[in-house]
Amino acid sequence: MQKFIVLFAALFLMSSSAFSQKLFTRDAKIKFSSDTPMEKIEGLNKSGTCVLDAATGKMEWKVLIKGFLFEKALMQEHFNENYLESSTFPNAQFKGQISNLSEINFSQDGKYNAKASGKLTIHGVERDVNVEGTVKVSKGSVEILSNFVVKPEDYKIAIPSLVRDNIAKEIKVTVSAVLQPLKS
Repeated sequence: MQKFIVLFAALFLMSSSAFSQKLFTRDAKIKFSSDTPMEKIEGLNKSGTCVLDAATGKMEWKVLIKGFLFEKALMQEHFNENYLESSTFPNAQFKGQISNLSEINFSQDGKYNAKASGKLTIHGVERDVNVEGTVKVSKGSVEILSNFVVKPEDYKIAIPSLVRDNIAKEIKVTVSAVLQPLKS
């Protein structure tokens, strides 16, 4: 009986320490799309980073702007040089936390609705944002999925009048990441 209690206590401590783990990825996928009657523009970056503290819900995301790939090289060049000015503003980042953390159980497989709030920085402009998404827990890994909208004007991204009709007023952003326990 005593061995059973010790084994149960050890398993309990291991499962509660799994909850307090930091989770990490270097291959988050961030996709954006601008869809207008004139033109559809999409960029995809497969090397975003994220660190999530499952105990507190605090998280940080970062993506290298030059890492976005486009169907046409000219779109990529204009995106980096004319719009996002990636030499001056090399990264976009989100620092915030899951605001409904008590509704997510990182130690139990399942799909959970998540809400996050924090500061999104793009093009050197920081803004408060609230986003919704899904957290899927499965066999020790955590998948985060979210869709939200960004307005270029909110981040002081100037769109020349010549191409204004080619770029949507609201850019759809999709985030997808599978996080694993961060090994120390």
